[in-house]
Amino acid sequence: MDMASHSTSTASREAALLELALELSRELHPQRKTRALTPDSSIEREAGLDSLARVELLLRAEKRLGVRLPDHAVLSAETFRDLLAAVEEAPAGKPASAPAPAPESGASAEEEWPESAKTLVEALEWHAQRHPDRPQIQYLADGETPEAITYGELSAGARRMAAGLRALDVEPGRPVAIMLPSGRPYFETFMGTLMASCVAVPLYPPTRIQRLEEHVCRQARIMANAQASVLVTFEEVKKIGGLLKSLLPDLRAIVTPAELASEPGGERLRARGGDLAFLQYTSGSTGEPKGVMLTHANLLANIHAMIRGCAATPADTVVSWLPLYHDMGLIGAWLVVLCAGARLVLMSPATFMGRPARWLRAISAWKGTLSAAPNFAYDLCATKLDDVDLEGLDLSSWRVAFNGAEPVHLETLERFAARLAPYGFRGEALAPVYGLAENCLGVTFSPPGRGPQADRVKRREFLEKGIAEPAGADDAHALTFVGCGSPLTTVEVRIVDEAGREAADREQGRIEFRGPSATAGYYRNAAATRRVLDRGWVDSGDLGYIAEGELYVTGRAKDLIIRAGRNIHPQELEEAVGVVPGIRLGFVAVFGTHNARSGTERLVVAAETRATHPEDLEKLVSKIRDLSSELLDAPPDDVVLVPPGGVPRTPSGKVRRSACRALYEKGELRRKRRSAGLQMARLALSSLGPGLARAARAAGRVFYAAWSWGTVFAFGVPLWLALATVPGIAVRRALLQFSVRLWLRLVGIRVSAAGLSNIPAERPSVLVPNHASYLDSFVLVAVLPPRFIFLAKKEFDRNVVPSVFLRRLGTLFADRTDAEQSVQDAAAATDAVRAGQGLVVFPEGTFHRAPGLRPFKLGGFLVAAQAGVPLLPVTIRGMRSILRDGQKVPRPGRASISIGAPLIPEGTDWNAAVKLRDHARAEILRGCGEPDLFE
Repeated sequence: MDMASHSTSTASREAALLELALELSRELHPQRKTRALTPDSSIEREAGLDSLARVELLLRAEKRLGVRLPDHAVLSAETFRDLLAAVEEAPAGKPASAPAPAPESGASAEEEWPESAKTLVEALEWHAQRHPDRPQIQYLADGETPEAITYGELSAGARRMAAGLRALDVEPGRPVAIMLPSGRPYFETFMGTLMASCVAVPLYPPTRIQRLEEHVCRQARIMANAQASVLVTFEEVKKIGGLLKSLLPDLRAIVTPAELASEPGGERLRARGGDLAFLQYTSGSTGEPKGVMLTHANLLANIHAMIRGCAATPADTVVSWLPLYHDMGLIGAWLVVLCAGARLVLMSPATFMGRPARWLRAISAWKGTLSAAPNFAYDLCATKLDDVDLEGLDLSSWRVAFNGAEPVHLETLERFAARLAPYGFRGEALAPVYGLAENCLGVTFSPPGRGPQADRVKRREFLEKGIAEPAGADDAHALTFVGCGSPLTTVEVRIVDEAGREAADREQGRIEFRGPSATAGYYRNAAATRRVLDRGWVDSGDLGYIAEGELYVTGRAKDLIIRAGRNIHPQELEEAVGVVPGIRLGFVAVFGTHNARSGTERLVVAAETRATHPEDLEKLVSKIRDLSSELLDAPPDDVVLVPPGGVPRTPSGKVRRSACRALYEKGELRRKRRSAGLQMARLALSSLGPGLARAARAAGRVFYAAWSWGTVFAFGVPLWLALATVPGIAVRRALLQFSVRLWLRLVGIRVSAAGLSNIPAERPSVLVPNHASYLDSFVLVAVLPPRFIFLAKKEFDRNVVPSVFLRRLGTLFADRTDAEQSVQDAAAATDAVRAGQGLVVFPEGTFHRAPGLRPFKLGGFLVAAQAGVPLLPVTIRGMRSILRDGQKVPRPGRASISIGAPLIPEGTDWNAAVKLRDHARAEILRGCGEPDLFE
C-alpha cells in the first residue's frame, strides 16, 4: 500500500471511529449537547463513555472496522487518538475459535476439606500438606493461557512474603495495604500477610497508569484510616512514594512483591480464630472510610455456610473475573475455593470488560460448575455478544450461576437464560443471592438448581403501605421482585419496620442480620459502628420483605449507588460539585436510577444554579463531568441543572435524593419549577397524609399492644381459676376451647382449618404439627376436637402456674434432659394412646424466630408405631409472623391449619417410626412455605 492510500485508510478509520463514539454518546446522554469529537477528545470526559460504554464501543468498532482490538485498548485509552493507534496495529478480525479442552482438576467430590481449620492459614497448610502439587488456581493472564499456582507454591510463596514482613519489623496485628492486580503476587502477598499475623487491607488498583498519581492519592484516606505501615504494590507506585509518605505519616515502606519476598526463617507466628484477618473497605475514596473488621472466625463461618449453601465440593471448578479487592471476588471466589479444595480459574476484571465472551469461554473450556457476577455482567453477555462470540460454547457444566453485588432484575435473568440456552445453559442454574461485606459476604442463597423465584405484588399496596400483596396474573401494573433465597444456616435475618419492631411476612422494612460471620464494626470508626449495630443485629441499610422464608430485596434505605458492581457514595460527589463556582452549595443531589438497557444503575447529578445562558450551563455540565471522572473514575450518565428550588429538600434543609430520583424518573426534574414558597406548601401538604398515616399506625400499635395484653389478663386469670376448680375434664376442655376462640377473635387473629375430616372419629391418632410460635398450641386447641391432649416439655411442669393449668387438661410431659426419664415418659404416652387418647406432639421440639422447618425428633412417631395408630401430619402457616420468638406482643393476622391424610405405621419398630417421620416431614415441608433446615 502506498503512503497516499494508507493515509486515506487511516483517515476513514478515524472518521468511522469518531462517528461511532458520537453516536454512542448521544444514545447514552440524549439530554446532553455533545459537540463533534476529535482524536484528542477525552473518551470519558468529553464523550461521557464509562467502562460499560467502552465495551459497547469496542464491539461496534470491531464490527465497523473489521479488526480485533486488544482487550486493554478501550479500557486504558484516555483519548480517541490512543484508541486509533490500537486500531492501526490491530489484526484483521476473525471468528473466535472453540476453546481447547482444559485438564481435569484431579479432585473427587467425596474428598475431605478442612472444616476444623481455625484460620485461613491453617486451611491453606492443610491442603499444601496433603496435595502440594495440585493446582489451586489457574490464572488466565490474557483470558486464555493458564498459569497454574499449586497449593504448595502458594504456601511457599506466602511464607516468603511473611518472612519479608517480619524483616521489615511489621508487628503482628498491624494492617498491611495491598494494591496489586489479580495474579500470583497478589495471592502470595495476601496469604503472607495472614501468615505474619498481620491484617490485610486490599485496595483498588488503578485501571490506567496515566492517572496513577491521582488514583493512589485518593486511596490515601483509606490507608490513613487503617494506619498501614507497609504498602505492597507495583513498581510505578514507588515513583510517587515521597508524595504518599508525606500524606501518610504511619507509612514506613512501599515495596513490590519481589522486594518483599525473603527466605523464611525464625519463629513461625500463628494467628488465632478471633484475630483480624483483613479489612474490607466499603466507602469511597473521599468519603468517611469504613473498614469492615473481619476475623478468621467470621470468614470461616461464612465460607463454610456458603460451601454448604451451594453444595460445593473439591471436584468443583469456579470461574471468576471478579476483582480481588472486592468481597465477592476475594471471599466468594478465591477463599471459598481455597477452603473447599476446589479449583479456581481466574482472569482479571479488565480481561472480562475488554471481551466479556472470555468469561463464558473459560467456563466452557474448563468445565466450570460455579461462577458469580453482578447483574450488569449477565445483561452484557445477553445483549452485546454476537453468535460468533458464542460459537462452540458448551455451558452444560455450569450448575450454579450466582447473581449478586447489585440489584437483580428478572428481565436480565430471562434474557440471559434465553440467549445462552442453545449453548447448554440451564435457566435453573441462575441463583440470585444477597450479601454484603458486613457479613463477610453471603447472607441468603437461592437453592441450587431451583432457578429464580419472582414475586409479583400489587403496586399501590406496596408503594403506599409497604405491603407485598400478591398480584393476579392479569394485573398489568404489578411490581416484580426477585427472591434472593433463604438465610444461610449460620445467619439469622429479620425485617424491621419504621418503629424498630420486627415486621410481618410480606411487610417491607429494613433488612437486619446476625450470626458468627457478622462484623464487630468498622475499624477505628466508633460512630459508624454505633449506627449499624443494634444489640447484636447489623443494619444492612437495605430494604426488603420476607415471604415463605424467601428474602426479596426491594431497595436501599441508604443512598448507596451500585453501578457495574461498584459502590458509589453520593455524598462524595455532592460535596465536590457543591463548591463549583456557579453551583449552589448544599443544593446538589446525586442518585442512581435503574438502567434497563445495561442491567445496572445510571449515575445522575442534579444541581441548582442561577446561571441561565446556554454556554454557561454547558461549561458547568462539563466541569461536573470532569469532577466525577476525577473522583470516581467514571462520568455521570446525566447531569441535570435546575434553577433555585429545583432540588427537593426537607424542611430542615436536607436534600431528598429519593424525591429527586422520583421526579427524574417521571421526567419532571427539568420542568420549570414553582416558587420556593409554593414548593414548600405543596411539600407540606403532600407529606401531611403519609405523616398522619404513620402517626395513626404508631398509635394503633400502642393501642393494640395494650388491648392484647389486657385481654390476656382478663381471660387468663378467670380461666386459670376455672380450670383449677371446675370438675370434669370434658367441661374444662370445652371451656378452654371457647375461651381461646373468643380471645383469638378479639385480638384479630383469624384461623382457618382444612382436613379436619381426616381425623379418625372412632380410634385414637397422633398429630404432628410444625412449630413456629408460642401461639401454635392455642390455635390447635381452637380447631381440634377437644379429645386431643398435648405432649409438653417437662419444664412447664416445674412451674406451678402452667403446671396446674396443663395437668387439669390431661397434658403429658416429656423430660428432655434425663434419658431414663425420657424413656418412661414415652412409654406413658404410648399407653395413653393405646387407651384411646388422641395426642399432639411437636416433633421439632422447639421453635426459633427465623423461618425454616427443623429436623424432627422420633418420639411422637415411635408412639404412633408402637401403639399401632394412624399418624397425621399437620401444617401450620402464618403463626410465625403473628408472634415469633422474642416478640412480646402478637399482631393481627391470618393463619391456616391443614391436616393431612392419615399415615398408617408399617410396623412397631424403629424403622417404621423413621418412615412415618420422613413421610410426615416431607408433606409438612411442602405446605409450610418455609425453607428446609434439615442438616
